[in-house]
Amino acid sequence: MKDYNHCESLYWVFTQLCNDTCDHCYNLSGPKGARISEDECLAIIDNLPERIDRVILSGGEPLADKKKLYLILDQLKEKYGNATQIMLQTNGDLLTDEILDTLIHKGVTRFDIASIDRYHKLAGAKLMEIASLFESRGVNGDDKDPLIEKETYLTPHRLSWGYWGATEDMWLGGNWARGRALQKDVWKKDPNHNFCAILSGAKGFLGGTELPQEISIQLWRINPCCPGTKFPMGDARKEKVVDVMNRVAQSKVFQKLNEGDPWTMGESLGVTEAQAKFRTHELQNICLWCDEFFDKYYDIEKLQPK
Repeated sequence: MKDYNHCESLYWVFTQLCNDTCDHCYNLSGPKGARISEDECLAIIDNLPERIDRVILSGGEPLADKKKLYLILDQLKEKYGNATQIMLQTNGDLLTDEILDTLIHKGVTRFDIASIDRYHKLAGAKLMEIASLFESRGVNGDDKDPLIEKETYLTPHRLSWGYWGATEDMWLGGNWARGRALQKDVWKKDPNHNFCAILSGAKGFLGGTELPQEISIQLWRINPCCPGTKFPMGDARKEKVVDVMNRVAQSKVFQKLNEGDPWTMGESLGVTEAQAKFRTHELQNICLWCDEFFDKYYDIEKLQPK
């Protein structure tokens, strides 16, 4: 049985405040984006597993909620010391020399600029400026994609940065029929696209696969994936994450999600794979099928059929 007091990777959207309002945003981030209090952030950190190999902090735009970000970094440092790699995803718009120095001082060792595409306000126009800024601080730019390989965060942490952006095929919020992407009708209408089977999807969130064992917290909602199930697995403000993980690990539904196979997650309830695939094709998106499944067939809170 897996020890969930050790988590390989945690992706935490601690704020949905943002300086931009991208059409493809899956969590409705923007100048009026949802936020949680500093006390709630501290409660969440207190409820995290005893050991985490890496924490990825994201938003929203983390630097738009800078005071809270600094508090979180200080508290993570107090809890984990140097044993946990801290990674920051930012659009880079608000990054300055002073802020970068502070982030490095507070323990961030990996920076990902997630805005180098035509969907963000500045459309990647600051890339060369950002590159020069990182170079001036000795932050290495050779590690292009450290998120997939487990070795990248099990080895000693060195300062590095990379960049990526949304495309029609991948890492566009429209892959996930969620938030503003759904409102603006830019979600990916491809019933054969199984986001669940890749990193940031649900595959491996319980462990035991080739992908890092990663869970997601959206503000306070504990999820098996970044888009999140329609209802959360638990509330990180009030529950120990390890308790939530131990609970859902017993569920055949979540075991199937852990395999990256949302089309068979209802088999134990009598919802066939053929039925799931038929509905996915009608809905045109795997996330919309997942929503329907948890709406109609399965109670996440009780972990039993509805």
